[in-house]
Amino acid sequence: MNDITAETPASAFVPGGRRRHRKAKQSGMGVRRALVIALALPVTSAALAGPSAFAADKGIGTTAKDTAPSQGLDADDQQMVTNLETRVLDQRLGNDVSGVVLDSESDATLWDHNAATALMPASNVKLATSTAALTVLGPDHRFTTKVSYGNGTLTLIGGGDRTLTTADLAELAKDAVAGLKAAGLTSVKVAVDDSLFPEPTLANGWNTGYYPDSVAPVRALVVDGHGVQDTSLDAGQVFAKQLTAAGVTVDGTVARATASLTDVPVARHRSAPLSAIVHTMLKTSDNNMAETLLRMTALGAGRPATFDGGTEVVREVLSKKYGVSLTNFEMYDGSGLSRADRIPAATLAEILELLTEPRYADTLGSIRDGLPVAGEAGSTLGPEWGRFDDVNSKCAVGKVQAKTGTLTGAIALSGLTQGKDGKWKVFSFIENGSTANPNDIKDAMDGLAATVNGCWA
Repeated sequence: MNDITAETPASAFVPGGRRRHRKAKQSGMGVRRALVIALALPVTSAALAGPSAFAADKGIGTTAKDTAPSQGLDADDQQMVTNLETRVLDQRLGNDVSGVVLDSESDATLWDHNAATALMPASNVKLATSTAALTVLGPDHRFTTKVSYGNGTLTLIGGGDRTLTTADLAELAKDAVAGLKAAGLTSVKVAVDDSLFPEPTLANGWNTGYYPDSVAPVRALVVDGHGVQDTSLDAGQVFAKQLTAAGVTVDGTVARATASLTDVPVARHRSAPLSAIVHTMLKTSDNNMAETLLRMTALGAGRPATFDGGTEVVREVLSKKYGVSLTNFEMYDGSGLSRADRIPAATLAEILELLTEPRYADTLGSIRDGLPVAGEAGSTLGPEWGRFDDVNSKCAVGKVQAKTGTLTGAIALSGLTQGKDGKWKVFSFIENGSTANPNDIKDAMDGLAATVNGCWA
């Protein structure tokens, strides 16, 4: 089974009229669980250096939340709610659908349809992964790939850079060859060290049918995003070819080894900033980037580079750093490929609402910028994916920013749009189990987003 979660500058998103603290949400037609942020705290990677950092962070407190219905909806919001109540019953969406709309300025829950129900969120999980990665590592963090020499062997050492290219390896080979020739060496063995991550395993909710098309086994070394079973040996073979092209003889075949502490560093490559990687990962819904980031986030917080280690850090970041409710929250991977993942629409909306707060702009801004824009070519909301192209939703082209999610039996869309009243709205829609054609389901969901925007009145 091949489930699909991998589905440029985005339109500027400039929320207006922000409050200085998060107020308690009021439920419109259901119960929305969330927490009140009592005091702003600058977010730094140092603040989340390890388990003790979370316990020591006293900058944010929480209180219980009111559940009374929202009062005094204006005419535009009332029309939106009325339309959503009708359109969420679209037969294409099936019977297991949830949704929520928040007003980011007032913090009111404008509309709630089973929003506390935990459903399979597909790639909307990447919103949680990105939030944790940027918070723990920082948006300026870069991943380093190294080359060392010892005992006649050049070792290519993986540093969790999922954006490493053949051109990057060529530069590493050039530097390494210069050192070899200076030492009078003309031949060398090549090894790869991917010991930064443990041996790949399947996440809860994965199966071997995912490999290597939907996702590759998660390793610390890869080149050109190749979807192969052993990305580390593959990268080593590409590196060996670059060495040969530069005039050095490579003895034997590429093997896996652990670099020695006595090896001599001869070259290194640093990735683009994490903010740029997150931007790309969200635009294209790249599963492999997401899973690599989950492991690097775990390491950044002093945890094992595993599914469990990474998802544990995600939970702690969301709940203890940002006050996001984790009621009914189940996350087992970083990409959303897991069929065991369950996240309520209300929780996804809370994560997205962080993007509307100026105090988090420096840390989380690349998530906001990386959200696909309706009609944006090259993103998962582009015309090549048939999004926002029907009579009801095409009016929202360029007006909706949202993360897509697609698995067999699960489609999600969560994002931001400026409503008819000019105020920014946060929304999340998830459906599970519809038997309709997936393209038809997406059309119906795009229509819900256009309804929130108000262009489909």
